[in-house]
Amino acid sequence: MASVEIPNGISVEVKGGAIVTKGALGVNERRFNSALLEAKVSGSKLTINPVNDRKLAKKAAKAAQALAGEAQNDIAGVTKYFETSMEAVFAHFPMTLEVKGPKLMIKNMFGERAPRSADIVGNTKIEIKDKSVRIYGTKLDDVGQTAANIRTACKVRNKDVRVFQDGIYHVA
Repeated sequence: MASVEIPNGISVEVKGGAIVTKGALGVNERRFNSALLEAKVSGSKLTINPVNDRKLAKKAAKAAQALAGEAQNDIAGVTKYFETSMEAVFAHFPMTLEVKGPKLMIKNMFGERAPRSADIVGNTKIEIKDKSVRIYGTKLDDVGQTAANIRTACKVRNKDVRVFQDGIYHVA
């Protein structure tokens, strides 16, 4: 059994096989396997119980702990944005970045004519200021996946990676 405290100003509902978290910054929805877990809200606590099945006991217990951690992240996300910073680095050709709908367009990387694109996952937002890129959103998974998509789009192909170090990198 795992439980998560719900702070004031946050509403959490269990609808079917999903936990819906609403807060000042938006709404997060987390789907879960209702064959393994039972979730319910009582007062200011969300409790997640594994189903009593001898064969699935270990798997259900681990899934309950994982879902509790994800629910805590969802609650934190609707109160304060998850954020990561990246920076465009180029030496050979000046790179330009542009957000077009659900994609980040990376133009003129290594002097290529066709722009590279990276998918923006979910409700994640991207701000571009000169060479710095700010990625933020209410869902930790979506922010991390968007940053990973950007790194994947900047992968160096058919060149020596020791010489061509252009790309978009995380800033510590």
